Amino acid sequence: MADISQPWLLDRTAVGADATEKPRLRRDLIEFTVAFGLILLAVWTPRPWQQVVSLTTLLWVISATWISFDGWRPMGFRVTKFWRGSWVLGLAALLAAISIAVAAWQRTLHVPSLPSLFLERYWAYTIWSFLQEFLLLNFFLLRLLRILPSRIAAMITATTLFALVHLPNPVLTPLTLIWGYAACLIFLHYRNLYIPALSHAILGICIAVTIPGHIDHNMRVGLGYLTYTEHHGHREIRPVSGSRMSY
Repeated sequence: MADISQPWLLDRTAVGADATEKPRLRRDLIEFTVAFGLILLAVWTPRPWQQVVSLTTLLWVISATWISFDGWRPMGFRVTKFWRGSWVLGLAALLAAISIAVAAWQRTLHVPSLPSLFLERYWAYTIWSFLQEFLLLNFFLLRLLRILPSRIAAMITATTLFALVHLPNPVLTPLTLIWGYAACLIFLHYRNLYIPALSHAILGICIAVTIPGHIDHNMRVGLGYLTYTEHHGHREIRPVSGSRMSY
């Protein structure tokens, strides 16, 4: 029997979808479908309409989250278990350090010359990493846990959709397929959003400074990847549209 004192455990793996659950499941499906459809539309819409679709997507996500609020604790907005899961951050930092060393050896490393320039260039991406993990874990995964019959099905579906949004980027698509599933496992185990979000930021910035722009098209996805024109000079990630590291 499910522990009803912990409402965040009440997904379909614990209790059946009876008549009282059907309205919530129907709302979850609508919120999920509309949000993902808007994200895909934003990724593949040319400017200036892309900004309009992106803003519409943000407003939909905020509204749906407000209406179907799951609670701060089940959404992972807490420091509980953060230090127990800090090994994930250490592993992400280790992988980043190895990648940077290899890139330096291969002469593909492009890091800003000053710490102030580094912060100026990548602070926005750190915030964008939190937003992406919020969408993946809080908005989509929590709803899929109620919509689908098992946690495995929910994690696989969320991960697959996460990777599909990064098409046709040949670097980001396979990496997000791997990371998306890992992030779902980490989130469900520790119920902490900060761990996968910070790890995402570390790994994303690592990709930005180690992979040449002509290979990953400056981390663009969707239409932005196809229409990318290489510019000489520094690389930057501006999370202002669906064509750059969306979802």
